[in-house]
Amino acid sequence: MANLQSEYPRPQLQREQWLNLNGEWDFAFDDEREGLTSKWYNAFPKNMKINVPFAYQSKNSGIDDQSFHDVVWYHREFSVPKDWEENVILHFGAVDYRAWVYVNGELVTFHEGGNTPFHADITHVLNETENRLVVRVEDPSEDTTIPRGKQYWHEKSESIFYTRTTGIWQTVWLEPVSAKRINSIRMTPQIDRGDVDFELEILGGVKQNMSVQVKISFNGKEIISDTMSIYENYVKRSFNIRNRFTDRSNIHGDGWYWTPENPNLFDVEIKLLDSNVCIDKIETYFGMRKVSIENGKFMLNNKSYYQKLVLDQGYFPEGLLTAPSDEAHKQDILLAKEMGFNGARKHQKVEDPRYLYWADQLGFLVWGEMANCSEYSENAVQRINAEWIEAVNRDYNHPSIVMWVPLNESWGISRVAYETQQQNHSLGMYYLTKSIDTTRPVLSNDGWEHTISDICGIHNYLSAEEMEKAYQSVETAIQTEPAKRPIYANGFEYNNEPILITEYGGIAYDKELEEQEEGWGYTSVKSSEDLVNEYKEKTEVLLNSNIIQGFCYTQLTDVEQEINGLLTYDRKPKCDLKLIKSINDQRRN
Repeated sequence: MANLQSEYPRPQLQREQWLNLNGEWDFAFDDEREGLTSKWYNAFPKNMKINVPFAYQSKNSGIDDQSFHDVVWYHREFSVPKDWEENVILHFGAVDYRAWVYVNGELVTFHEGGNTPFHADITHVLNETENRLVVRVEDPSEDTTIPRGKQYWHEKSESIFYTRTTGIWQTVWLEPVSAKRINSIRMTPQIDRGDVDFELEILGGVKQNMSVQVKISFNGKEIISDTMSIYENYVKRSFNIRNRFTDRSNIHGDGWYWTPENPNLFDVEIKLLDSNVCIDKIETYFGMRKVSIENGKFMLNNKSYYQKLVLDQGYFPEGLLTAPSDEAHKQDILLAKEMGFNGARKHQKVEDPRYLYWADQLGFLVWGEMANCSEYSENAVQRINAEWIEAVNRDYNHPSIVMWVPLNESWGISRVAYETQQQNHSLGMYYLTKSIDTTRPVLSNDGWEHTISDICGIHNYLSAEEMEKAYQSVETAIQTEPAKRPIYANGFEYNNEPILITEYGGIAYDKELEEQEEGWGYTSVKSSEDLVNEYKEKTEVLLNSNIIQGFCYTQLTDVEQEINGLLTYDRKPKCDLKLIKSINDQRRN
C-alpha cells in the first residue's frame, strides 16, 4: 500500500502540518447494542483489529466479513506532536452512516451521512500525552431510505448492487490551526472577464489590523500578489488573470484555459495576517474553466464540446468504495484516457477528493453524482438533501467537475412519472443545486422521466440497429423509451436541452468464465475481438448521430458479479485499449 502520509486528504485547502491517523485500530461489532450502556468510549473491548480507512466488509480491512453488523465501534490512541501549540482539529473524510466521536471519553461530534466529511475541534479535551479516540457507527443495513447508492440492502450482492460499506472509509486525520483562521474558500473562474472570484470565510472573528495576502502563480511564475485589509468574516475579491500574461498570444486559447487536453492550473497561496504576522496559511489551486449550455449545446470555455465519458462505479476488489492507494485513483483516470475517454460519470458515489485532485491535474471531466436512496419518504428527502448540499460545497472548486447529477433513473422517486410530490422532489433538488452552484449544469434525474433538467440524459441498452433508428432526430429520440420509461415525466417536455446517451453498452465478457451466464451484463460476447466489434457498432451510432452530443459507456471495470467492464475488476484490459481509443477518436472537438 502507498504511504498515505504524503497524500493530503483535502487537496483544495492544504496546510503544512497534519497527522494521518489511518492504520491499525481496535474494532468491535456491537450486535447486542451494549456499547453505550457499557460505556465502551471509556473501556473499549479489544477483541479485533481493523485497517482504517477500509470497511470491515473489505479484504483490505483485515476482517473481510460481509454479514450484517449494524453497529460497530473503533478505538485507537494518539499523541499530538509537541510543537502543535494551536487548536487541534480532528477530521473524517467519510463515515457510513451515523457517527458518534469520543475523545478521552467526551462526545466531541455527531454526523449523519455516509458520503461527506466532518470535523471537530478537540483542543479542550486533549491530554498532554496519550489520547483515546473512539468512534461509534450505526449503519442500518436494510434501510432503503438512506442515501446508499450501489450498496445492497441484502447480505449477498446481486444484479446491479454490490457489497455494503459500513463505518470509516476515507482518511482520518488531525491538523493544528489558529483560533482565527481561513475556514473555507470558493474560487469561481470568470473567463469572459478574464477574472477569478475569491470568496473567503474567516473563522474566529476579525479584529483591527488583520489582512489577507493572496499570491497566484502559473507554471511556477508568480503573476499576482495582493494584500487586502479585512473588516468582517466574509471576504470577496476578484483578480484579473488575463492581463497578467506578458505573452498575449496565450490569453484567448488553450495556453491558460483548463481543458482535458490542456489541464492548466493556477497555484494559490493565501495567508491570514494579524498585524503583518502570519497566523494561517493555506495552499490551493484553480482552473480557468467555464461550463455552459447555449442554444442547445454543451459548451466548454465557450466552445461546443463532445463528451466521451465512461461510467465508473469507483469500486475496488480489495477495498470496495475505498481505493487501495492514491495511485489507484490516478491509474483509473490514466486507463480511461488511454482508451480515448475524456471524462467519467462517477456513478452513485460521492468520490474521494483525491480522485478529483487527479482529475484536475490530469485533465479529466467528472460528473459529480449523489448516492441515491432506493425508496421515497419524507425522511429520505431530508437525508439526501442534507448530504447533497455538503457534497456540492465540498467539491465546488474542482475544475474537473462539469455536471451535477443529484438523481439517477428515478431511484427513490419510482412514481415521479406521474406523482406530483416526487416530481417536486426532483424539481427541488434541481433548484437546490442551482442555489448553491450557479456555474454548472444540473441533470436532475439521469436516464429518463426528466422534470426540469439542463441535460436530456438517456439510458439505452438496446442494439446498435435500434439505437440508430432512435437517434435519427430529436423527435425519435424523445419518443423512444428504451427501458419502457418515458423520457419526460407527465407535464414536462423537451426544451432544447443537449441530448446525451448517458448509459449504453454494458457488454459482458470474461475470458476466464466458461459460461458468460455466470457473470452479468446487458449483452454478452465470447472474445476480445467480439467485445471491440460490439463496442464499435454501438459507439459509432452515437458518434455519427447529428443530435447526440456525447455518451457515457457502461462501464470502466467489472464490479463483483457485473462483468461488463472494459477492464477486469483488478484493472486488467479485456482487449487492446488502442482499438477502443481509435473508435473514440473518430469524433474530435
